[in-house]
Amino acid sequence: MNISKQLFTEAFTNSLFNMPNRGFICVVVLISLYSETQGYTHRRFQAKNHEYSTDPKPQFKEKYFSQIMDHFNFNIMGNGTYEQRYLITDEYWKRGSGPMFFYTGNEGDIWEFALNSGFITELAAQQRALVIFAEHRYYGKSLPFGQDSFNIPEVGLLTVEQALADYAIMITELKQQLGASACPVIVFGGSYGGMLSVYMRLRYPNIVAGALAASAPILSTAGMGESKQFFQDVTSDFENYAPECRDAVRGAFQRLRDLAQMEDYGRIQSAFSLCKTPSSYKDIHQLNGLLRNAFTLMAMLDYPYSTHFMGSMPANPVKVACDTMLGAGDLLHALKDTAGIVYNSTGDLTCFDLYTLYVECADPTGCGLGFNSLAWDYQACTEIEMYYESNNVSDMFPPMPFTEKHREQYCSKRWGVIPRPGWLKTQFWGDALSTASNIIFSNGDLDPWANGGVRKSLSSSLIAINISEGAHHLDLREANAADPASVIKARKMESDIIAKWVKMEERYR
Repeated sequence: MNISKQLFTEAFTNSLFNMPNRGFICVVVLISLYSETQGYTHRRFQAKNHEYSTDPKPQFKEKYFSQIMDHFNFNIMGNGTYEQRYLITDEYWKRGSGPMFFYTGNEGDIWEFALNSGFITELAAQQRALVIFAEHRYYGKSLPFGQDSFNIPEVGLLTVEQALADYAIMITELKQQLGASACPVIVFGGSYGGMLSVYMRLRYPNIVAGALAASAPILSTAGMGESKQFFQDVTSDFENYAPECRDAVRGAFQRLRDLAQMEDYGRIQSAFSLCKTPSSYKDIHQLNGLLRNAFTLMAMLDYPYSTHFMGSMPANPVKVACDTMLGAGDLLHALKDTAGIVYNSTGDLTCFDLYTLYVECADPTGCGLGFNSLAWDYQACTEIEMYYESNNVSDMFPPMPFTEKHREQYCSKRWGVIPRPGWLKTQFWGDALSTASNIIFSNGDLDPWANGGVRKSLSSSLIAINISEGAHHLDLREANAADPASVIKARKMESDIIAKWVKMEERYR
């Protein structure tokens, strides 16, 4: 789900993508680490001009947990283990009795989520909690087979069920090691991580007392959504800013289509500053995907302040994009400049390389780049269903179908697997959640993933919080002066509910 889009300089990009047989390596300098006797401590990233909180930042220690490779088959791997990374801070913890706040890491490097989920540590300071961010197997540095983790069949141990079992084992053993056996556990997650938080509460209610699932599309990724919904909602973000913005984007794509039909590839290369002249339908399809992906990211990350999450993004990127589209006379150049907000925020690129800035995969919303993209592509080919397509009728993008048949053909060729539609619904209940408890489903109205999640409360303990001015899991981010009133209110509700869960668990000790 779009763990994506770190930006390259042209020279660096070219050198990386000459590496054989390893797909894409993407390096982003976000953090600095220094050694300590007990692991690593992170000096918290300070972005210029937008950090707001005046509270001291927690010092996370980076550690590794000896994790079982295969929780469900005793013969193949036996008791083989791998090193699973996690981050921990006990800075706020009331030792031995305060709750454990556990982030169920998702499709990327765990530091990136820790750096962009400041609400959890702010809440930990209030409620005197221990905080752990656990990295998902096959992402970041948690590679069970090292550089061979994405070979077949080694990649086969990458499943939702294995990841949940990892977290259950880690929580259980760390509680014993830290003298926290009596401490209630609340899990947190955003996007796919939010889905995992829901699943942890469903699968391991004996371990997890409650879950905050922010922007978790548990319905659409279980095959229960409309295929046109996602890109329709992306379009709505831009349309709501200005209907003429939607029309300008649609018009620019139509102009691109006209040039492609005339095979005026030289004009297309010039208009979009492409590194190579396109020469086929395949190249134009790739260009359409790259451009559509830029709008997807800006809609998801439409935060009211600049961020460095999944790349660098200005404040209110939807507004910036629309002003760019409407401020230029030539629609094609405007479309190129708008995409540059995502792909060339530094202005360092002199041209756009279609096949290095964007990779088409089993997730039409984008898999990102590097090893993390390989892991997400595999998951989108197995358990996570992503049947999202644009049609240029309900949305502003070129028609780009992605059906069950497309997915099956791609996944069979790429990974040698046949997807199993409906598996997540069978495994994790789909919309039949009425017998569950203690889950918060938060969603922002600006987030195109929102309508793939739970938008209405299902009971007194299955609570939907809708954030009118919220983008993708904005409520998990740390407090900022530019936060809208709706997200401040949502965080207060979440804080109060979680405090009640913790007190309830304390009564049963």
